[in-house]
Amino acid sequence: MSPPFSFMPDAPTLLAYVLAGFVLFITPGPDMSLTLARTIGGGRRAGIATVIGTGLGTLVHTLAAAFGISALIAASATAFTVLKVVGALYLAWLAIDAIRHGSALTVRAERVRTGLWRTVWMGFGVNLTNPKVVLFFITFLPQFVHADAPNPTGQLAFLGVTFVAMNLPLGVLLVLGAERITGALQARPRVLRAIDWLFAGLFGAFAARILTTAR
Repeated sequence: MSPPFSFMPDAPTLLAYVLAGFVLFITPGPDMSLTLARTIGGGRRAGIATVIGTGLGTLVHTLAAAFGISALIAASATAFTVLKVVGALYLAWLAIDAIRHGSALTVRAERVRTGLWRTVWMGFGVNLTNPKVVLFFITFLPQFVHADAPNPTGQLAFLGVTFVAMNLPLGVLLVLGAERITGALQARPRVLRAIDWLFAGLFGAFAARILTTAR
């Protein structure tokens, strides 16, 4: 029987995860581009609806990854180690790609009137149908869980829910400052470049840590 709160990672691991999640949030990608575009085109309500939709999609991805990885852990600790090594290589590729190609921020301020529920489903669909999100969470979450953890399923699910819970208020802040944030990012390519290097450094460090401790 697992001890109480066995789904909670230790404090240093949780802090590292939160910091990594924040770097992920500020790194421009499809979800941020859609949120900013819908906010500028449809107002703050449309932006918040988009944040809710992408959050729901991320929740599905993270929980699916959590239970899938847990099944792998139950089947073989060696297979889990292989997954972590493959994940480390993928994270290293993401770091290199961020330096080579930079961030992706595409905002088209099209004035389209769409119902709030339809906007929620739009955000949900864009996030859920992105295969890169699936691959990312399958490789990202295991970096913060040990194969011999007393409750790996609970820890993975906790980390996934924490990621969504952390991104919702940050997403609302993004919506509230959409016009300023969009203008600042597009007018200051050096800021975007600094985010690219921060992202690359973080995931390069994750990859190195896994590859050096896998043995």
